[in-house]
Amino acid sequence: MNELLVIADPRLMAERAAWLENLARERRLSEHTLDAYERDTRQFLTFLTGHLAGPATLSDIRELRPADFRAFLAARRKQGSGARSLGRNLAGLRSLLRHLERKGLVNAAGAAAIRSPKQPKSLPKPLSDTQAITVVSNEAQLHDEPWIAARDAAVMTLLYGCGLRISEALDLVPADLPKGAATLRITGKGNKTRLVPLLPVVFDAVEKYRTLCPYHLESGAPLFRGARGGKLQAAIIQRAMQKLRSAFGLPETATPHALRHSFATHLLAGGGDLRTIQELLGHASLSTTQVYTGVDASRLLEVYDRAHPRA
Repeated sequence: MNELLVIADPRLMAERAAWLENLARERRLSEHTLDAYERDTRQFLTFLTGHLAGPATLSDIRELRPADFRAFLAARRKQGSGARSLGRNLAGLRSLLRHLERKGLVNAAGAAAIRSPKQPKSLPKPLSDTQAITVVSNEAQLHDEPWIAARDAAVMTLLYGCGLRISEALDLVPADLPKGAATLRITGKGNKTRLVPLLPVVFDAVEKYRTLCPYHLESGAPLFRGARGGKLQAAIIQRAMQKLRSAFGLPETATPHALRHSFATHLLAGGGDLRTIQELLGHASLSTTQVYTGVDASRLLEVYDRAHPRA
């Protein structure tokens, strides 16, 4: 990447480039995570340029103290970054410094001594069963072009019926859903592969779109197409959901990703166990999935408050 400003000396920039390449090749981090780490470390080196009154060198990095990292986080907070962004900033810096430490170039103790900002606890906000079923139906779609309405319904049905991330749905190719398929193989974050059941209603929604789509869908090309035939972008589905929110009076939290939350929450409410839901969602850690127990508990309390005679 070409920098508009010199934010570090060439050797430090070369080591940073090697670190990013290693994350992509060896650790196979997602493109989203790599972009975030590149941005976070670029912001840190840009900060150091002003903090040190000149482009940072490896020698400067070796001399950094906890106070320098706190100054960076304070500057980011002043610019409007929240606790989640600051935590990710720090995670990216620590990863880079560990890379440099393993090569004997710096000591990473300064960054390790900084406590990550306390993260606010937030529960996913799923749609109700009725809302989710309405949103994914072909009849609810608001586009005048039948094939585009069928496309939007098919994508949203995959999010709710299979618990896919929107990027996972849009990365599908026709060969992923052969005729009569009962499962769907998904490659998610970190190139981890998982199998999810393909309900007949989900397959039928995709087939309706395939039948109406005016473009030739080659087996290895993107399954979901934009109006001009290129790969469908997530922003298009997000805008479609925005229109549905307005039309059906849904809350602002009703987003495409909320359909994935709804998939997990409704499974849990129906008796699904956390381990199975973890595998279906592609979560690396069970603790990530356990947030849905809080969602379900809160819904149970709401029902109790409304229905119990002594509530």
